[in-house]
Amino acid sequence: MGAKQQDSGDESIRRRTFGAAESVADFEARLADVRALIGAAAARAGRDASQVRLLPVSKTVPQERLRNAHAAGITHMAENKVQEAQRKSREMADLDLTWAIIGHLQTNKAKDVAEFATEFQALDSLKLAEALERRLEGFDRSLDVLVQVNTSRESSKTGLAPEDVEDFIKALPQFSRLNVRGFMTMAPFSADPARVRQSFAELRGLRDRAREYAPEGMDLSELSMGMSGDFELAIEEGATVVRVGQAIFGSRSYPA
Repeated sequence: MGAKQQDSGDESIRRRTFGAAESVADFEARLADVRALIGAAAARAGRDASQVRLLPVSKTVPQERLRNAHAAGITHMAENKVQEAQRKSREMADLDLTWAIIGHLQTNKAKDVAEFATEFQALDSLKLAEALERRLEGFDRSLDVLVQVNTSRESSKTGLAPEDVEDFIKALPQFSRLNVRGFMTMAPFSADPARVRQSFAELRGLRDRAREYAPEGMDLSELSMGMSGDFELAIEEGATVVRVGQAIFGSRSYPA
């Protein structure tokens, strides 16, 4: 996958660099490499790799390459920006692709998510929950959601403060169109594995406590944490979803 595999999730995995995957064969090889790393991390934690869902993050990747990724077996993709996801979903409507939105969402974009997405991993306000509920009713749809928590406590990141989670969870049953599945976080961008681990471990502990007070019937099984630079640490700390972009698609090129 264009990067040296490490023996342990505690190695400086953020140093990896990834060349672009272009062909179907490229994507097949990348997926095999990433799944091998997932399997090794799960084994270190005494877990079954089948407990971890790989969510490919396709932001900035053009349609032509995404079609090859789909041919290699990817059927669910994630995007940070709803406009980009919506455009790609229309461009590739002939494929059996579903879409997750994993980035911060303004309430005026709730209609777009409600129209086509199957999963939203950045729910962090009741105002947004209300907007999504109203729009989902209009489309007669439901939506799987994860509650985003800012476990790194960095001002540059969105998400609920950990101390606000309990009240938020208890308020969500009023939104019947939202299927609450668990929590999402982003670790600090740090070369210190201990600091990264702390962020993931805190989300796991928060989820475990939430199961004690969550309304009856609410499913909080999902922990979405870990990206290309730290997903092995996340798996060792209990992640059930890892959001992997560059390790599959290659380092991103952004418009000037």
